[in-house]
Amino acid sequence: MRFPNTIDRFILKRLFFVTVMMLALLIFIFIIIDFSENSDDFTDRGATAAEIWGNYYLHYIPEIVRLVSPVALFVAALLITGQLADRVELISLKSAGVSLYRILVPYLLFGCIGLGIVSYLDGFVVPNSNQKRVGFERTYINRKSDRIDKNKLYRQNTPNSILQVNYFEPTSKIAYNTILFDYSDGKLAKKSEMTRMKFIDSLQIWRMTDLIVTTYDSVGFTTANFAEKDTSLNVLPRDLSRTTADIYMLEYLDIVEYLESIERSGAGGLDLPQVQFYGKLFYALSIPIVMIIGVCVSSVRRKGGKGTYLAIGLGVSFAYLALMKLSEPLGANGVLSPLWASLFPHLFFLFISVIILVKTKK
Repeated sequence: MRFPNTIDRFILKRLFFVTVMMLALLIFIFIIIDFSENSDDFTDRGATAAEIWGNYYLHYIPEIVRLVSPVALFVAALLITGQLADRVELISLKSAGVSLYRILVPYLLFGCIGLGIVSYLDGFVVPNSNQKRVGFERTYINRKSDRIDKNKLYRQNTPNSILQVNYFEPTSKIAYNTILFDYSDGKLAKKSEMTRMKFIDSLQIWRMTDLIVTTYDSVGFTTANFAEKDTSLNVLPRDLSRTTADIYMLEYLDIVEYLESIERSGAGGLDLPQVQFYGKLFYALSIPIVMIIGVCVSSVRRKGGKGTYLAIGLGVSFAYLALMKLSEPLGANGVLSPLWASLFPHLFFLFISVIILVKTKK
């Protein structure tokens, strides 16, 4: 098996080199396009060059790497296998008794390594970078608000307690015109009304201002007034200021806690963050799948050379990404379960890759 091992090392080295080159090229293109779209906003809002490149694009690169890695590895597999086919090296390997399945081994090994790296980036590096990037976008880029809830919020504090918030300001963590309803045996037992309450991070408590507490009993009710009072609630600021970008700024374990918090508070709209979480979790599965397709498609000599392989790569990548984007609304709107909406594109292209692999000459 010394001969195949030599080919393994050759393919792995070439895959690494071409993938790095493709990532650098795609990152450059991505940044140029993004800068051309947002340069006017940067200028109008007074962002300095140091802030743009140090606070925004530097923290955008991990997200770009995550997004384009499947495309980069797919194109690398296409180009390298296509080169082997054009030089008749694949035919020589097959004549020496090395099947396409055996040739596929270093590609799958490299794809699994890429899967692990992208999963790690997605779980532990990209969320921290996204927090800084999204903060910059909200300050310097004129985009539509991504807030899910803005006013008239209702949250389940405990099984017998409901919090009503007229408006919540996420930056200052202040809730305005708030009422806390406490029930006992299905009847209203206490109502706490306040003009505002502010979350104190250092103490993890809410500080209520201008509080009026009305307590109800069998006889009637009594009221008590407080200029200021501190209390602990199960409802946290993040439960009142959800955005469509929350999932992408949290690590895996934090996402699980976030989803549990939404369900506990009764906020509703759980399907969207679930779809985003599963999509984020399964995204890296596309890497080994597209590499199988890339090797099979490019193992046959085609007219047009590298241009043909690049066109095929872009076409398949676009179809894959389009199917992932099209399936997300189905999961978010309850047509499919969030899990199946996120898995379907990968299962579909895995099925396609198996068919292509079986039909490709070995």
